[in-house]
Amino acid sequence: MKNMSKALTSIIVCGTLSSCSSVISTAQQNTPLAAPTYQENWQSLAKHQAAPTWFQDAKLGIYLHWGIYSVPAFGSEWYPRNMHFKGRKEHKHHLATYGELSEFGYHDFVPMFKGEYFDPVAWAKLFKQAGAKFAGPVTEHHDGFAMWDSELTPWNSMDKGPKVDVTGALKKAITAQGMKFITTFHHSKNLQRYNKTENAQGERFGRTYYPYFEGTPPASTDPELALLYGNMPEDEWNENIWFGKLKEVIDSYQPDIVWFDSWLNQVPERYRKKFAAYYLNEAKKLNKEVVIIRKQNDLPLSFSVDDLEKSRKNHIGQQPWMTDETISKGSWSYTENLRVKKAQDVLHVLIDVVSKNGTMLLNVSPKANGIIPKNQQAVLLKMGGWLEKYGEAIYATRPWYTFGEGPTKEPEGHFKNHKEFAKVQYNAQDIRYTTKKEAIYATFLGAPTGNQAITLQAFATAKLPHSISITEVTALGSNEKIKWLLNDNGLTITPPAQTIDAMATVFKIKLAAN
Repeated sequence: MKNMSKALTSIIVCGTLSSCSSVISTAQQNTPLAAPTYQENWQSLAKHQAAPTWFQDAKLGIYLHWGIYSVPAFGSEWYPRNMHFKGRKEHKHHLATYGELSEFGYHDFVPMFKGEYFDPVAWAKLFKQAGAKFAGPVTEHHDGFAMWDSELTPWNSMDKGPKVDVTGALKKAITAQGMKFITTFHHSKNLQRYNKTENAQGERFGRTYYPYFEGTPPASTDPELALLYGNMPEDEWNENIWFGKLKEVIDSYQPDIVWFDSWLNQVPERYRKKFAAYYLNEAKKLNKEVVIIRKQNDLPLSFSVDDLEKSRKNHIGQQPWMTDETISKGSWSYTENLRVKKAQDVLHVLIDVVSKNGTMLLNVSPKANGIIPKNQQAVLLKMGGWLEKYGEAIYATRPWYTFGEGPTKEPEGHFKNHKEFAKVQYNAQDIRYTTKKEAIYATFLGAPTGNQAITLQAFATAKLPHSISITEVTALGSNEKIKWLLNDNGLTITPPAQTIDAMATVFKIKLAAN
């Protein structure tokens, strides 16, 4: 009541004066500004919880490599760079298809990127059906083209190409489906940081996406082209382009996750701190729990989540982590004759990742016209169908004391070993464990032989961290009563006679309440 009276008094006084500006100004001057929660230093930023509960529960996200590079649909999403190097297949293709680089540069593909069939609502529904809990676009790849309505560059999807605010349209559609929204940034390599001569490793353009060759568009001094090709002073680019674009997306779309591709280490540390503090403080204002995801050792894990590209851990991670995988066997962006993985192979990677305290971000590759090819949709829907039936063994689970057992082992390493990870094929002898409340889930990566007893050695008395009491074992998707026996050697179960699901079979082991 006192505050209301004070407010009314102010209104009355202001109404009798010619101006209230001096009164308001004085009041503002006497009111100290609250210090932001996060300061631009690692110690302050460490107060942020890197992986909030919603993220740990989500397990599966989907994003899209869709942009100007989808137009040539040749090689990979690195076509914009590789087209400049003589001897590369992209260079030969470009000359044969479009002509000399001096006559047809990467920017000339922009009007051809029409996205005429782009349907954000249909995309969002597909991602929901696939079982994703968060989704969003590659907001900007290395190529310098912003997939949102940007005021910082004319090279954006609203002013050129499809003439649509792609990020805004997806934000609206994805959140309407109840999913969180992710924006991914790959633009740290866009600035031209080339050496005048080759360095000791024989590299001249190793630190930059676009190479500088006289007579080609990346070497142009045209101020508009410079905004696409990253040909500008480093200080200007760091402030107005790298940080500026992040700030613009944060302010306009309030993403729940900001994910960074490699080469973030090339951005000065003070700008990385500046971004993190700004994003976290803006989220605090909105009472949002947000996530920052990095791919290399370029942000402290005290407040960010580690991402392993096309690879994964072969043990349970002490902290939540993520892998980004693609639905294809080749390029991340759409190319002609793009090969697509089997749904069960994608699902098996997800199950393995979740058992080790991880989350999977799965990439999809739409065509330049905005259509997601049917073979990619089929994989998403088949995986989503499994998750709809058996998702209780995935969503909102946590690792057990061991991730699993079985003959198949993952290699060591990160992306440098991604070809070896791609060769991994699981089978029904491989079992992955998760837990939730008073239950342990044993997921077979295939269909175990019916009526043939199997002993889960993880339940052996000598291996268990503490004794357990099992009350029931059921097979998700089957009404058949499961025979089981727990002894010192482990938990022996007998699968149903009929195969439940050929992709993966889940047994729920109920424990007595503590």
